[in-house]
Amino acid sequence: MLHLRLITPADTTDEVVRLIEKTVGTTHVVVLPGAARNPSGDVVLCDVAREAGDELLTGLQELGLDRTGSIAVENIDLSLSKRADKAEAEAPGEPADAVLWEHLVDATHEESTLSVTYVAFITLATMIAACGVVLDNAILIVGAMAVGPEFGPLAGICTAIVQRAPRLAARSLIALLAGFAAAMALTAAFSLFMDAVGLFTEAQLEASRPNTGFIYAPDWFSFVVAVLAGAAGTLSLTSAKSGALVGVAISVTTVPAAANAAVALIYGDTHQTVRSSEQLLLNLLGIILAGTLTLLAQKYFWKRYRRLSKGRQGT
Repeated sequence: MLHLRLITPADTTDEVVRLIEKTVGTTHVVVLPGAARNPSGDVVLCDVAREAGDELLTGLQELGLDRTGSIAVENIDLSLSKRADKAEAEAPGEPADAVLWEHLVDATHEESTLSVTYVAFITLATMIAACGVVLDNAILIVGAMAVGPEFGPLAGICTAIVQRAPRLAARSLIALLAGFAAAMALTAAFSLFMDAVGLFTEAQLEASRPNTGFIYAPDWFSFVVAVLAGAAGTLSLTSAKSGALVGVAISVTTVPAAANAAVALIYGDTHQTVRSSEQLLLNLLGIILAGTLTLLAQKYFWKRYRRLSKGRQGT
C-alpha cells in the first residue's frame, strides 16, 4: 500500500476527493479543512493499493495539484486494516507488477546526478578493481562491482528513453560518461603512484591472470550477461526490490573493465586497454538495451492488463 499526503487549494478539494473515491483500490480518506499553511489549503490523506497508484497520481497531476498544491507519496510497511485488504483485493493486478512512473523518474533523477559523492564512489570502486586486476584477485573485483554506482545513470537513460524525458537523458549520460572518465583518470594516477612505490608492476599486469583475464576478453557471453543483468536491475527498481541490485552489480564488468583499461594505459599495453574498453562499452550497451526493452514491455503489458480488467468490471 501507498500513503498519499495531498495539499489542495480549497476550491479543488471536492474534485480531488471525488477522484480518490472513484479510483479502485483507495481507502482511509481523511480531509483536514484549512490545515495547510504553506501552501495554504486543505490537507487530504488517503491510502491506495500500489497497483492503482500510478492511475491516481496521473489523475492528480491532470488536476494540476503538483503545481497548485503538493503530492507526497510514502510506502506503507505495515497496515492492519480490513479496508486496506479489501482495497488491495479490488485493485487490478499485483503490486509487484505495477510501475510508479513518477517514483521511477524521481529515483533515477537522484541516482543519475553527477555529484562529488557519485564521482567518489565510482572512483573508489575503480581503484579497488585496479588492485584486483593487478593482484588477479577475484574477491576485490566482486567488491568493486558491488561498490560501483553506475547502474543509477544507466537506469536513468532507460527511463528517459521510455518516458521521453530529454533532460533526464542528458543528466544521466553526463553522469555516466563524466563519472567513468574521472574514475579512469584518477585510477591511472593512482596506478602510477602504486607503481612508484613498488606495489604495482607491469609484470603482474602482463602475467597469466586466470581469475581476472576475462575482463579484457569481451565476447558474446559478456553481452548476454549484461542484457540479463539489465533486465533484472530494471525489474528490481520498478518492483521496489532493491536487494536484487547487488546481484546485478556483481554480474557485469563495467567498473573492472574501466580499471583494467586505466592500469594497462599507464604501462602502454594498448591491447588490454582497447579490449577492456570494448568490454566496458559492450556491458553498457547491453544494460541500456535490456533496461529500455524491459520498461517498454512493462508499460505495454500493464496498460493492456488494466484495459482488460476495466472491460471485465464494466460487464
